[in-house]
Amino acid sequence: MKKTTTNLTLPEGQPVTRFPTFPRPDDEELLAFVLRVWSYKQGEIVSLMIHFDDHLGLYRALVGVSSVTAGELITVTGLQECWVLEWLRGQATAGLLGYDDNDHFGQYCCTAAVLAEEEHSLVFAVGAFGVPFESDVTDDGLAEAFRSGVGLPYDRLSPNAIHRSEHMLGPWARLALVPHIIIPTIEGVEPKLEAGARVVDVACGAGVVLLAMAVAYPASGFYRFDPSEHAISRVRQRMNEARVTNVTLHQASAEDLSPEAPFDLVMTFDCIHDMTHQADAIASIGVALTDDGTWLVKDICSAPRFVDNLANPVLAMLYGFSVATCMLSGLCEPGGAGVATLGIHPLTVEEMSRAVGFTRFQIPDSEDLANLYYEVRP
Repeated sequence: MKKTTTNLTLPEGQPVTRFPTFPRPDDEELLAFVLRVWSYKQGEIVSLMIHFDDHLGLYRALVGVSSVTAGELITVTGLQECWVLEWLRGQATAGLLGYDDNDHFGQYCCTAAVLAEEEHSLVFAVGAFGVPFESDVTDDGLAEAFRSGVGLPYDRLSPNAIHRSEHMLGPWARLALVPHIIIPTIEGVEPKLEAGARVVDVACGAGVVLLAMAVAYPASGFYRFDPSEHAISRVRQRMNEARVTNVTLHQASAEDLSPEAPFDLVMTFDCIHDMTHQADAIASIGVALTDDGTWLVKDICSAPRFVDNLANPVLAMLYGFSVATCMLSGLCEPGGAGVATLGIHPLTVEEMSRAVGFTRFQIPDSEDLANLYYEVRP
């Protein structure tokens, strides 16, 4: 790649240094760099999963075991199967455990020495994996979820979780999701927004998408339903900063949507897999839509079978997120669905939407490599 240079003028007579200025990367180069950056985040999350196992003892339980299922492993650990399976899959995709197509897992020859045998191995490494960053989940809280099967409600996490999600996902939402995915790809949505539509955003983080649309379409009314006090507080703060007046906030869940004042557009972005009762939420969305309304879903790009997701270069990170946040939320109530981060895919979305009366279902094209978008109509 050819480089050019540029002169910088520094204040107070400081010497001028010539820094290289690179041309814009091509798509392949940019993607490779993005994956490299996210691989470091994946390392952080995998490290967190190793650290939490110091409280759970799963690697110690695997010593001497060549092949075991999550169901078999819980008989000696006393933990809950759905949590153990998610943890095992994450460790397998990180290359720390072996795996076969029948959901059997086993240790490599080096695994016990490095991750289990604290008293007998000179290369035991788990003690190095603490929590070097501010954690939203206490060790005890996550460990107890493994034992009881019951997670933690979202507001038991730090309010900083909302800020980090906003900081991480906000640019994409503002620069791509609203102008290039929501508006152009959904048939008939822009004329409704310009004329004055009713739009509800359900449990979508800091409200970046909702506020961007509220500013762009002042004739429309926008509503936010979210059970999280942290999320509602952050959206209210951002509303005041932007002086937005056409947004109404409700600290409530999707199940509280009412058919009495139907919506033209319902948006659920990265939240269906976090919900405790997806079927009830989707049923409420169905009755809260106008006859010609649209439900727009955004969720992680995944396939039904674990083996079909193995090509994802950040799969271990997603399983770590699943254990540390998504399953905590999805199982925070007894009987919660706990479908996990990768549990929402085209088959489940279509099946759940048709079960409550939706008849039209399609996946519009987008440039988002990490997520799928579902356009669902009555």
